[in-house]
This record gives sequence, C-alpha cells and structure tokens, in this order.
Amino acid sequence: MSNRTNHTRRSSSDFPEDFLWGVATASYQVEGAVGEDGRGESIWDAFSRTPGRVRHGHTGNVSVDQYHRYPEDVRLMADLGVGAYRYSIAWPRIQPEGTGAINPRGLDYYKRLSDELHRQGIRSAATLYHWDLPQVLEDAGGWPHRDTAYRFRDYAAACFRELKDHVDMWITLNEPWCSAVLGYGVGEHAPGLRDRTRSWAAAHHLMLAHGLAVQAYRSELGTSGVHRKAPIGITHNLETPRPATQRPGDVEAADRAMDMRTRFFFDPLLGGPYPERHFAAYPKETPPPVHEGDMEVIAEPIDFLGLNFYWEPVIAADRDDPEGFRLVESHHKTTDMGWPVTPRGLYRHLQWVWKESGGRYPLYITENGCAMPDELTPSGLRCHDPRRVSYLREHFTAALDAIEDGVDLRGYFVWSLIDNFEWSYGYTKRFGLIYADYVDQRRVPKDSYYYLREVISGVEEL
Repeated sequence: MSNRTNHTRRSSSDFPEDFLWGVATASYQVEGAVGEDGRGESIWDAFSRTPGRVRHGHTGNVSVDQYHRYPEDVRLMADLGVGAYRYSIAWPRIQPEGTGAINPRGLDYYKRLSDELHRQGIRSAATLYHWDLPQVLEDAGGWPHRDTAYRFRDYAAACFRELKDHVDMWITLNEPWCSAVLGYGVGEHAPGLRDRTRSWAAAHHLMLAHGLAVQAYRSELGTSGVHRKAPIGITHNLETPRPATQRPGDVEAADRAMDMRTRFFFDPLLGGPYPERHFAAYPKETPPPVHEGDMEVIAEPIDFLGLNFYWEPVIAADRDDPEGFRLVESHHKTTDMGWPVTPRGLYRHLQWVWKESGGRYPLYITENGCAMPDELTPSGLRCHDPRRVSYLREHFTAALDAIEDGVDLRGYFVWSLIDNFEWSYGYTKRFGLIYADYVDQRRVPKDSYYYLREVISGVEEL
C-alpha cells in the first residue's frame, strides 16, 4: 500500500509523458443502424426484443446513432484531447452469417471511423468481440460449442488482414466472464441461458478463441514489420475482493471468490490451469471440455493486458454457499448502478495483477467510469455531474499512486465517451462524459468531459 497522505499535492502532469488517455464504447451500445449495409443479426438484437429481457423493451436499434454520426463524435474526442478511442467491431457487420463471405460495407465503416480518428491525431483501438455474437452462430450452439472459437479465429484473421492499415491497438475479447457467466450461467445477458455446465464450456471456448486469434494475428502480420507496431491483448474484468474481516474464514472466502471471476480467466494467460477447486464445488456439473493443446493456445504471448475496473467487492464466509462465500455490504457511497465507489480498490487491484503476473505484461485500464442520474440544466446547454468528476479524480489518483509504486500502467480509457444502451438496463443508466438526448441525438458535454480535458492537458490538481 502506498504511504502517501491525502495532503500530498499532485497534478495530472505527474502521469508519464507518454501515458495514453482514451475513451471507450462498444458497437451494440452506440452504433445503431442494426439493419443497414448488410449487417446480420446479433444475439443482442434477439435478446433485447424478447419481452422482459431489457428494461422498458429498449433495444440498440438506434442508440446514439454513431454509425452515421461518428464524424461529430470524433470531433468531440479531438476537442477533449484524448490519444485513443477504444471501440468494438460488430462481428455481424463483418460476417453477417458468422462465417464465410466478408461484408465490404461493414469493413468500410470501420475504415472510415479509423481514418477519421487518425485525421484528428487519435489512435484507433479496436476490440474484436464486445458481446454481439452473430445469432446464426448462437443457433448452431453459441460459445458452449467448440466450433464457435474457430469461427472467431477466422473472423479475427479477416479483420487483421483487412484493417491492418487502420488499427493501432487490438483487443481480442472484452470481459469473457460476462459473456460466459452472465450470458450462459445467470441469464442476465444475451443469449439469456442458465446452465453452469454450458457457462463453463463457453468460458473455455472464449479463452480458446482468444488464443486462436492471437495466433492468427502472428500468422497474418508476422512477428515483426510495420504492422506489428499495433500491439494485441485482451480485456478482463477480474475481481480482487477484500475480506470483510481478517478472520481466517473471511480471508479464505475472499480467496475462493476469485476462482471463477479471476483465476479462470487470468491464470491460463500465464500458462496455469483452470481452478479445480471451483469445479469441485459443483460435482453434478461437467467441467470445461479442455482438449489436448488448448491451454498452450490460450497462453499464447500477448503484448498487454487490459483491465476493466468499477468496484472492489467485500466478501465474507458463508457455510450455505457451495463455495463458502457471499458478497456483503460496505460503507462506501454508490453509483447509480448500486456499485460501491472504491478507488483504493483500484490501487490494490493493479498491484495484485502486476505482482501475480510477475510484471509480464504492461497494463491498461480499458474501462473505468460510473453511472449517475445526470440531467441537463434548464437551458439544455450544460450537464453538471460533480459526482462523476469526484469519482474520476479519486480513481485517477489511485492509478497514479500505482504507477509511482512500480506498476507498469500505460493508459486509461474512461467509460464511456457518451451515454448509450446499457445492456439489460436499456437507456436507464448514463455512463457518458457526453450527455445523449435519445430523442433528437444532441450531444452535450458534461462537466466531467471538461474535467478530463484538463487532466489530459496536465493542469488539473488531483
């Protein structure tokens, strides 16, 4: 733990000179235009139009219409001063049938977006999968089906080949835990299934897909040369909870809580196994279908590790739980999602990941931000969000502390550029630095947008 006091005065200029500041979004959350230019159907199209799945029946059909309004959004990013934009490529735009023929109109959109970013001096950071699996692949078995990993490899290879001159940073998957557990185990996300065995299979095949994609990247672009200047990595939402007390039972429970959420997705990247302790807690379920050589593929070396951080859980022992733990309340203030605001948890998280990995990979915070109940002023020209400004300030300070204490953290992407479709919450939660009017598509920068501009400029006191 850092021994600095809150009285130490520092500014955003204390971040490394080449520190990468960015903002992030995801395709289904912002693009809209779901039926245009040959885009196929995704699992989120099907899920969101199913009654009861998304609040108020909201869908991503239009959202903030970035598919048509990207020049305006890129101008806003340029005015903000960010160095990179993390967006995701919609698999159904590239391969409407999930396999086979490439849709040139889909590729063209991402080329135009990236070229516009480059014209404004902004790097293009593309995530290959942010949850919008082509529905035809789900109909064929989805992520629990091994073949989906190979279809992803083919899709990824096509993106590498066609977009190599346009993308500056590649991310294979965003939060595979969410895809596997929320999608196939809990049912809160698309495709909305509740089956632990299929959830485990999905998790393994997602990790296999990641490794296959990294192999395809090396194969398509080689291990050196002009296009290898674009690093490739993966983004995880690992959790490193703290025990409610220092009693041995709570300490052990907090450790157990990391088995599926963290160790399943982190350890194999480092050449380790899946957490057998987790599977043993559910003896009636079938463990992941690991084939010979799979773990070596998953451990294919990457160039960086992306971390999405929103809060640090508090865990206590629970004899009635199969794994012996439960989430408990804490004293922290919460966001509009009900998530505790735990900036020192970010410091602890970065330290844990850095030490556990042995400093193997540089780190990026690929998402961090908060939902707040933002409202426009009566004039409609401003949006004051002091709680978000405070949230960001505290987390930026924690990140700087981690850097000064030895963590190789190279960048920070704020979630999100603009209010958008928040998955099963629809349009009821606002994470954006920019207020989106969902009726007329106006963009109104919030106070947090201007705050981040000052941080990036190096003149803001932390």
